[in-house]
Amino acid sequence: MVALITRLLEQKGKEAPIVIGGCALSYYTREVYFTADIDLAYADREALDTVLKEIGFMKEGRYWVNEEIKLAIEVPASVLIGEDSPVEIVELAENLQCKIIGIEDLIIDRLNACKYWKSEIDCEMVELLIKRYTKELDGDYLEKKAVTPENDVLSELLELRKKVE
Repeated sequence: MVALITRLLEQKGKEAPIVIGGCALSYYTREVYFTADIDLAYADREALDTVLKEIGFMKEGRYWVNEEIKLAIEVPASVLIGEDSPVEIVELAENLQCKIIGIEDLIIDRLNACKYWKSEIDCEMVELLIKRYTKELDGDYLEKKAVTPENDVLSELLELRKKVE
C-alpha cells in the first residue's frame, strides 16, 4: 500500500513518505513484531490527504481508514528528526518502492519507548534488532543520536550492545 501511495505522490511531483513506527519495526524484525496500522512521516499533508482520498481512505480522527481492505494509516510525524536521518529504500517490483526509517533511528525511537514509557516489548525489540543487525549498524550515528537532548538513551544503548556481544 505504501508503495502505491509513494507512486501516486511521485506522479504528482511529491516526495515519498517514510514508513515509521510499528510497521517499520515489523519490516526489520521480519514480522516478529506485528502491527495493525501503518505510520508514516510526511510533511505535505494536503498532497497525502488527496492521494489517500483517491484510493478510498476516509479520515477518522487521527487515522485514515479504508474499510474495504481493513487498513488504517496514521501520519504522526511530518519529518524524521535530523537531516542526516538515513532511510531504507525497499524495491517491491519494477517502479514500485517505499522508504522506511533507517534501522538506527528506529532503534533510538524504540529505546525511548523502552526507557520512558517502560514498554517491555520495545525493550525486547531493541535487543532483537541490535543482535540481528549488529554488523550493519552505524555505531557512530547511533551514539550521536542517543546523546541528543530529545533522546538521552546512550547508557541504555551501550548496555544493550554489551549484552548482545
